[in-house]
Parts: sequence; structure tokens; C-alpha cells
Amino acid sequence: MVRQCALLGLSRSTLYYPRQAVSEADLTLMRLLDELHLQYPFYGSRRLVDALADRGVQVNRKRVQRLMRIMGIEALYRKPNTSRAHPGHAVYPYRLRGLTIDRSNQVWCTDLTYVPMAHGFAYLVVVMDWYSRKVLSWRVSNTLATDFCVAALEEALARYAAPEIFNSDQGCQFTSEGFTGVLKDHDILISMDGQGRCMDNIFIERLWRSVKYEDIYLKAYDSIPALRAGLTRYFEFYDRVRRHQALDRRTPDEVYYHSLPLAVAA
Repeated sequence: MVRQCALLGLSRSTLYYPRQAVSEADLTLMRLLDELHLQYPFYGSRRLVDALADRGVQVNRKRVQRLMRIMGIEALYRKPNTSRAHPGHAVYPYRLRGLTIDRSNQVWCTDLTYVPMAHGFAYLVVVMDWYSRKVLSWRVSNTLATDFCVAALEEALARYAAPEIFNSDQGCQFTSEGFTGVLKDHDILISMDGQGRCMDNIFIERLWRSVKYEDIYLKAYDSIPALRAGLTRYFEFYDRVRRHQALDRRTPDEVYYHSLPLAVAA
């Protein structure tokens, strides 16, 4: 074991250290940070500390920074070296600027978000049709691994016709070979947001607000199975029942299937 640590350049204390569970106090704070990040996605750790203080919660900046890393969130603003999302991962240009998106399966998009639960937390990834706002597939995981993102993508491709363009942010899950390889295998043009630009993927940002305020925050799910069951119900409601003002008071399902070519819709 000593030799293995030396070869890998790891500290032996790191190897032996058991990972500690997130405390209830931290979980409560993470829930507040999630709400604030939805309202003010441009807030960094300093401004989040101030916003928490306005709510009567006194916490230092280092603790907020640590919890933001666990949650996988950061302030959205332009940064230097934006093309370097992850060492060794290719980054693709943003291809939607100036593009008229007027039909289903022209552009799909994806993103993932932190999900608070009554005891613990999880991560949710969604694949959405840009034109209709239809949620094509989704997955829940207790880690920020790549495999559940790939599984969501593969399910969407198995259930629906492949899109012309697929847009995502520059997160390491979406720039990984496992994820982009599936897109290349289906001859899908890859598009990626500028780093820190939430407006490039605005429709999924709106979805996060809807699903959290209309379901997740209200239900406070106490387990991953309960969360999956609840989200199954919510996304069926979202696609089939919930009318969108931006879609002329129609549902995502109505818009998605109405704009498909007749051969595909059949």
C-alpha cells in the first residue's frame, strides 16, 4: 500500500481517511444556497454570504465555497480561459447563435442540477427538446459521475429520433469521451455553451426553477427511490398537462408531436 501511494503520488493519510457524511446543518445550508443560486445565478461566494446574512444565517465564506463545490454550482459570469473546461476533454463551439429553431428534434439540450432531499442530496440530469421544451429523458444519481448522464442520453436516442444538434455546457460529464462519443456515433453536431453563460441554455435553467419550486422543495423526498417516483409523476405532468405561456398555452407534448414530420410522428 505504501508503494502504491508512492507510485500514484497520493498521501497515505488521504488513503486511510474515511469520508465523512454531510451534516444536517450543512444540508440545511445547501438547501438555502440552492434557492439563492436559482434566484441569483451570478452571485459568487462573497455575495452568497451576504445574502445568507440578510436571512439571519451567519456563515463564513470558506464554508460556502466548500458547499458550492459539493453541490457543483458556481457563479455565472465570463471567465478567462473559457475554452479549458477539463484537461484532456475536447470543447466544441456554441452553434446556436443566430440559428432559427423552429421544429422538434432540431436541437436537444442537457444539464444537471443539485437536488436537496429531507436527508441528503442527489443530482438530476435532463435531456430536453429545445423547440418544444419536452423532457425526453432524465436520470438521478448520488454522485456527479458521467455514467448517469450517458444513460439519459442513450434513453432519449432510443425513444426518439436523433436531433441535428446537441447543446450542453462545458461540464466534465458532457465533454467526456463517453458522452460525446455517443453523439458522434449518431452523427449529431455538438454545441457547447460559453463557460459561465447561463443564457446559452436558458430553457433548462427555467426547467430547474419549475421542478424545484413546484415539486422538489414542496415534497422534501427522503430517499432516492421516492425522488425517482416523484419526478416520474412531475415530468409526466410537465410534458402532458402543464401549459406554457411561451408555447401559446400549449403543452410540450402538443408542440413536440405537432411539429414532427408526418413519417416520424407516425
